[in-house]
Amino acid sequence: MRNLIFFMHTSLDGFVAGPNGEMDWIRLDDDLFDFVATMTNKADTALYGRVTYEMMESYWPKAGVQPNATKHDKEHSAWYNKVSKVVLSKTINQAGLINTKVIGDQLTDNINKIKNLEGENILIFGSLGASYSLLSLRLIDEFWLFVNPILLGQGKPLFKGINESIKLKLAETKTFACGVIALHYAKL
Repeated sequence: MRNLIFFMHTSLDGFVAGPNGEMDWIRLDDDLFDFVATMTNKADTALYGRVTYEMMESYWPKAGVQPNATKHDKEHSAWYNKVSKVVLSKTINQAGLINTKVIGDQLTDNINKIKNLEGENILIFGSLGASYSLLSLRLIDEFWLFVNPILLGQGKPLFKGINESIKLKLAETKTFACGVIALHYAKL
């Protein structure tokens, strides 16, 4: 069975965005980008909510061929263009989408079908609303939390809608020069 792995930047006080969706506080550096590339190289499916999918689709397909494209832009664009995409949405029409499956209902059944297919990991980057839904249904197998050295005080919470505890084990940690600490947890 393939694992569904959740990737998210968070503040030390547990917010993933400011009150108005601000994410300008997230620290990134080449080491962090290279590290995430090792994770994407082990995945052949990306899962998004509608808003994140539309944002990704507007940028990544052509990011790698832009004149000012960085090494990261080229690598992630190539990965994005080849992976299967799954979008959780009740409003997107699947017609005309390339290499993309839209799931609007029966999340547990549909996600488990995808997890049972042959292949590599399934990654979910951001997509807060979709993540809340998947988390409440206990469909996320692993968590990579990138804790940024900032206290936001308010904003959009990392976790919401959990009705009962989910036991996890710390599998790995990694510290980056930019001050971010990556925490990798797996469900018990």
